[in-house]
Amino acid sequence: MKRFLLDGDIAPSNARAGISPREPAAARQSSLREHNLALASQTIFSSATPLSRARLAEETGMTRSTVSRLAEDLLRAGLVVEQDVKAAGRPGRPAVPLAPARGTVAGLGLQVNVDYMAGRVIDLAGDVVAEAHIDGDFESSDPHQVLAEAGRLTRRLCARATATGARVAGACLGLPGLVDVRGGRLLLAPNLAWHEIVPRELMGPDALPPGVDLAVENDANLAAYGIAHPAPGRVAKRDTFLYVAGDIGVGAAMVTKGRVVDGQHGWAGEIGHVSIEPDGPQCHCGARGCLERYAGKHAVLEAAALRPGALVTDLAAAASSGYGAARAAVERAAWALGLALAGTVNIIDVDDVVLGGGFIPLVELMRPGIEEQLRLRTLAGPWSHVTLRAAPDDPAPAATGGALRALEPVIRNPAAWIPGP
Repeated sequence: MKRFLLDGDIAPSNARAGISPREPAAARQSSLREHNLALASQTIFSSATPLSRARLAEETGMTRSTVSRLAEDLLRAGLVVEQDVKAAGRPGRPAVPLAPARGTVAGLGLQVNVDYMAGRVIDLAGDVVAEAHIDGDFESSDPHQVLAEAGRLTRRLCARATATGARVAGACLGLPGLVDVRGGRLLLAPNLAWHEIVPRELMGPDALPPGVDLAVENDANLAAYGIAHPAPGRVAKRDTFLYVAGDIGVGAAMVTKGRVVDGQHGWAGEIGHVSIEPDGPQCHCGARGCLERYAGKHAVLEAAALRPGALVTDLAAAASSGYGAARAAVERAAWALGLALAGTVNIIDVDDVVLGGGFIPLVELMRPGIEEQLRLRTLAGPWSHVTLRAAPDDPAPAATGGALRALEPVIRNPAAWIPGP
């Protein structure tokens, strides 16, 4: 059984605790308190139901007195609340459940895609505090103009959140391309025609409240994070899957035990630029025959020969009504996506694929073609069945995932939010 150090516990020896012999006891106690606060916070937020102090002590292995002190700190910081309970005629004092606080601390998620930008503010209870969605045409756009507009959107959302009494703890921007997460830079977004920019600089110096950082991540990674976390700090039951989103481009993210696997440089998941036919149509990235030239939204709508301005829902309706150009375009997209997925499954060994973005209305139409390629080309096919499912229908999934992602440091390091005595 794992043993957790309590506030009053002393490690058996400095060597075993990994503490320098000269480190003062006060620093050691502070470190233990931060560790235990983080453990208590993560246990509360990861639970699907509110936890009493007694249950929290049982889950963490800490004493009830230690848990009681930690709970008071989290309550004082406004990170958790005590829920009302009724004794229901039972003798003794009823257990008071602890639950994530509503409307106190929030995360801001932002997303810029080829045809829209969006923002969403979500609090620790998972409630949407403020949101906005702006349609636009940002393909081959000027990043200075677009991100300046994103900065204005950010200011409005932060003001709305503040008006409700919520404090924005952090912000996360999702972009469709290669991102240097540590440096906060977008390296390349082919469909936007952006390269080597620092979004925070272009959004304006006062876009975010003082002290609030802006993280920049790939939009598919953030969307996948949102699917893996139905609420702040809580991991979904189906926590290991491959997420593939079809918009103008096609992006993907691998999630394992609720964590996005982003590769050595943070660039994993660019399935849209897997080669389907080496001599195929030219892609925005400069190569030929990339998956997004067969299964991306523009490519499929163009092949379907629908009216200008048609939506993916129009494509789904047309393809469902008969064979025709629309049905042929969807089948071609399914064939190409099936090829790419089969190769990916062979490499990473995943049996749950979530289709999001523009693929959502087309999942059932594409299923036969995708599953045929998976059956033919997946080596472990006879022993493992790959499940295809649609992602939740969210008009801005990276904004949702970004808001949840921005709250993660609060839940993992609550000590930074505890007010002084």
